[in-house]
Amino acid sequence: MATQDIDPDVTTGETDTSLRMRAAEAIAVGIGLFVFYTSFFGAFETLIQRASFVGLIVIMAVLLYPTGQGKRWRALGIVVDLAMAGWVIASAVYVVANFERIMVDLPFAEPVDAWLGFGTLIVILELARRTASLVFPIIVGGMVAYAFFGDAIPGALGHRGFDIYYITEVIFLSDRGLWGMLVSIASTTLAAFILFGALLLHTGAGQTFFDLSARAGGASPGGAAKIATIASGLFGSISGSSVANIATTGNFTIPLMKRLRYPAPFAGGVEAVASTGGQLAPPIMGTAAFVMAELVGVNYWTIAAVAFMPAFLFYLGVFTTIHLIAKRTSLGQVDATDLPDWKAALNWQRLAPILAGIAGLAWGIWNGNSIQLTACFGMIGIIVAYSVGTLASGGTWSDIARTLLRAFRDGGKGVVIVGILLVAAQVFVAMVNLTGVGIAVTSQIIGVAGGNIWAIASIMAVVCLIAGMGLPTSAAYVLVAAVFAPVLIQQGLDPVMVHLFVLYYAALSVITPPVCVAVFVSSTIAQAPWTRVARDTLRLGGVGYALPMLFIAYPGLLLQGGPEAIAHAAFSGIVFVISVAALSANQQVAVLRYASALLWIAVAVLALLPGWTASIIAAVILIAAFRWPAPLPKAA
Repeated sequence: MATQDIDPDVTTGETDTSLRMRAAEAIAVGIGLFVFYTSFFGAFETLIQRASFVGLIVIMAVLLYPTGQGKRWRALGIVVDLAMAGWVIASAVYVVANFERIMVDLPFAEPVDAWLGFGTLIVILELARRTASLVFPIIVGGMVAYAFFGDAIPGALGHRGFDIYYITEVIFLSDRGLWGMLVSIASTTLAAFILFGALLLHTGAGQTFFDLSARAGGASPGGAAKIATIASGLFGSISGSSVANIATTGNFTIPLMKRLRYPAPFAGGVEAVASTGGQLAPPIMGTAAFVMAELVGVNYWTIAAVAFMPAFLFYLGVFTTIHLIAKRTSLGQVDATDLPDWKAALNWQRLAPILAGIAGLAWGIWNGNSIQLTACFGMIGIIVAYSVGTLASGGTWSDIARTLLRAFRDGGKGVVIVGILLVAAQVFVAMVNLTGVGIAVTSQIIGVAGGNIWAIASIMAVVCLIAGMGLPTSAAYVLVAAVFAPVLIQQGLDPVMVHLFVLYYAALSVITPPVCVAVFVSSTIAQAPWTRVARDTLRLGGVGYALPMLFIAYPGLLLQGGPEAIAHAAFSGIVFVISVAALSANQQVAVLRYASALLWIAVAVLALLPGWTASIIAAVILIAAFRWPAPLPKAA
């Protein structure tokens, strides 16, 4: 009897993958337990906490993103991955064993420190390349090179120069480099909320968000696009990643829109811009809220509260743009038979973990607990509610364990990606502070803009969009904020306002051509040319690009200046956003058929002017203009 030949390479690859996945699950659970333990009982000593965390995420990263996967030379890749993980573990153990000497004695670097420090940095940069893109490690590596060779640069951008041992002391033998402040955030508050989000989504929030979105927007004009907007906003505010958000919700919403004959580029654009907005919506804000709180020196809950109104205006703008386009082009609504009923949308078994998680957070806030412990209470609430609901509906402990394992694994993976990027970003920040390049760049920009606040803001917006291209939100925000935020702060603007300004443009860089990662992913799902998807994304997201300028005109949007200032800012912001949405949607007015765009621009400018009078006039014109819309041919 003939036997079938078995390719040994295939067999080896399958065995390797199976072993890696089992090991990854074990490490993910280990990271989850580490995060849960330190959230509940408090973090370890500074360097012990950070070095242990870096060691864990590096092991996880080489398991999830292996060298040479699927290639014939995978065996060599295993050796490389083991060497990378071993090097970082050796560095972490070295730091943990010597943490008191490092923090108290501030030792001078020796050759072994340089080998361990720069070897660890190379591993981190390589893993950043695997998890994000080549752009990020090039930027960080370039800043390290600048620290070495900046003394050769003439003029304001040069510096006095530093040798390898001094740079090693900053990067490796201190709490400013590889084990710096951003790593502390990643290993405590940020990791806790990522794990909280993963548990929430896996225990029923995912389907609940989608069902509620369908009920809220599905029956109106452009219903499928509105479902995508609401669902992606809810998902994105928890998941913290625009690309991951598109890959999950987009696989449901984009086919739904295409099935209702929405143009494919429009469907892709809706999903891209809606998912990107999730990075700007509390509570997680693309994980940047936690980093911002530390950089600015304010409480995380302050950041979340301040970010709420801008996020509302962002989605109001997107929603209004979609509605106007849908009305003009007769985009269909979702059939009532395809919508879940309210009973299904509010299924108690899926709703209980959400409510319990929120109750846990509320309890922690009420008691004045730390952010980590607050998140831990939320996780406990989710786990308890899900377990009770599953057992009550006939499930088993095995079902519960499998769900929680998947949640811990996804949470661990999310922690790994953000953690690796923030370790690298911390080195970048350390080099910026060491070389003083931020001060030099600030002086250059102020000189070019002549001290004009609006000119500086415009230059900053362009710089942020370019600098953030190809990078995840948190990494883009940190890199841009470290160098460019001081430019606006020196003009007397509030640091929270400036950092939120930077965050918005850093987040929007993922949908800004030519390096628009979110658009690429969305266009792939929509099966449409990315250029056309980018065009519709920019049209739908037009409000987002204009919104940060409102922070400067109306600080009340960020809860500054008292009740009247906040009310005026909200009123003017709504008028401004709706006028920009009408402009983006090409909404025409019968009495000004060929000058409608000028009308909407005039309303937006009036809304920006100080004083209630201009804002009220803008609102009156806006209402009058919408009473007489001009019929147009159907064209998306």
